[in-house]
Amino acid sequence: MADTPKLSEVEHVKDASNYLRGTLAESLLNPLTGALYPDDTHLIKFHGSYQQTDRDLDSERKRQKLEPLYSLMIRVRVPGGIASPAQWLRMDELADEYGNQTLKLTTRQAFQLHGVRKRDLKQTIQGFNAALLDSIAGCGDVNRNVMCNPNPHESPVHAQVYEVSKQISAHLTPRTSAYWELWLDGESQFSSAPNEGEEDAEPIYGKTYLPRKFKIALALPPHNDTDIFANDLGLIAIVEKGQLLGFNVAVGGGMGMTFGMAETYPRLADLIGFVPTENVVDVCEKIVTIQRDWGNRENRKFSRLKYTLDRVGLEVFRQELNQRLGYALEPARPYAFRSSGDAFGWSEAADGRAHLTLFVEGGRVLDREGYRLKTALREIARFHSGDFRLTGNQNLIIANVTPEDRLAVQALLQEHGVPVETGGPATGLRRGALACVALPTCSLAFAEAERYLPELLDRLEQVIIQQGLAQEDILLRMTGCPNGCARPYLGEIGLVGRAVGRYNLYLGAAFNGERMNKLYKEMLDEDGIVAELTPLLADYAQNRQPAERFGDFSIRRGYVQPTTSGLTFHE
Repeated sequence: MADTPKLSEVEHVKDASNYLRGTLAESLLNPLTGALYPDDTHLIKFHGSYQQTDRDLDSERKRQKLEPLYSLMIRVRVPGGIASPAQWLRMDELADEYGNQTLKLTTRQAFQLHGVRKRDLKQTIQGFNAALLDSIAGCGDVNRNVMCNPNPHESPVHAQVYEVSKQISAHLTPRTSAYWELWLDGESQFSSAPNEGEEDAEPIYGKTYLPRKFKIALALPPHNDTDIFANDLGLIAIVEKGQLLGFNVAVGGGMGMTFGMAETYPRLADLIGFVPTENVVDVCEKIVTIQRDWGNRENRKFSRLKYTLDRVGLEVFRQELNQRLGYALEPARPYAFRSSGDAFGWSEAADGRAHLTLFVEGGRVLDREGYRLKTALREIARFHSGDFRLTGNQNLIIANVTPEDRLAVQALLQEHGVPVETGGPATGLRRGALACVALPTCSLAFAEAERYLPELLDRLEQVIIQQGLAQEDILLRMTGCPNGCARPYLGEIGLVGRAVGRYNLYLGAAFNGERMNKLYKEMLDEDGIVAELTPLLADYAQNRQPAERFGDFSIRRGYVQPTTSGLTFHE
């Protein structure tokens, strides 16, 4: 008799949860604490929420013999990153009524609300559901928000690629009725909700869902602005003569690792073939089911698809995929990516409409003295007839602006102190910078990121300007821990928090997202970061080759060796 596999704690919680219900209903009604029951903190993720505390206040509250100040972050899915003005207004209202008066635009083109109290969670979810938004599968061991190139002016086939992203998202949305039952009193605006009387079943995921989270992104060359190789499944649109033929398929990307465990590592996805458009949803489903069946359910540190692939081998995985599909993927088609960032400012569309890409520092939509972005966007949403597009770089596109509205959009932004012509700051370094939330709310963070990066950039910009590099686009990514939410291992300059005020410095990623960086220095404080980067940037200014990117330069000059695979990341 074969040994019963040892399962992680979370696997047991999922198995006993009755399709993600657990004791969430009881947790929400418990008035004695702002927290959920321990098992429910795992299950709430599948409903799009994380339990958090304000770590800035933990010590003082402990001294006063108070429990931590618990709150919930809610991640609201926006498939393909496109939201209507009505949806924007609703999220803005909910941030003020139940959250911390800010909106967070994530690196996965989703909204996040922070600071929601347990007692307000249900009303908040009902609030955005009424605007045809949901948070199911915003987190948890399922397919997350499906990303898509958000720039409609780049190609006439963009709308087709976006439709594919919506189809994939709908197909891989969990079918459990628990979400509708717990938060929406059994009612839903969505076709994925079960009909009354139907028993719960998960035809794709099964009772215990996936071993770990699963991420899918689509990109339309030449712009890799969704960083598709950082995803479990990346789809590269292949276009010929203006027609969408299908997608190259890449599998096995993922940014997370654990300090001190060399057997954990970030990894970029590998190309395994091409699929025609009509079969892409089928391919996505079969890849998800292989990971469902083959993924590690014993140790969550090794549960992502990247570890499954490196354990069984790419060719074995490809053969299994072809067998489940009943046909073989075609050979991958030629493509070329030039960049992974956003192009800021106004751009024109062939139909006479215009699109404005705005820089949003740290993805945080807020009002502060002299810069009232949140108010400006609220006022624009009240008359805008186009849409709002969340980019994979935490920025925002006010898209499909009519000629008659363009001057009003520009005037409102300028009136509220929001740069328009360049779309953002004066230096390319700041325009391309990403940061995760980190402290004070993320329980995994060792160091600051979103709150601190602007301050660090103030110092680095002095170096950049002094070296004549102000307009050079250099990708800088900062996270408060090694889990990689802001994709730090794809930064030409990557900063990963090790302890409060201390960061590991990585160099050498490719500007187009096709090569990871490599560790350069460890445990640097702010002075150390500036001291290390100053001579490198001076060298770059004086000795770079024409059009040479900083990441490529860092390798050519021997500062770091290129990372050729996840397995060589730590070498």
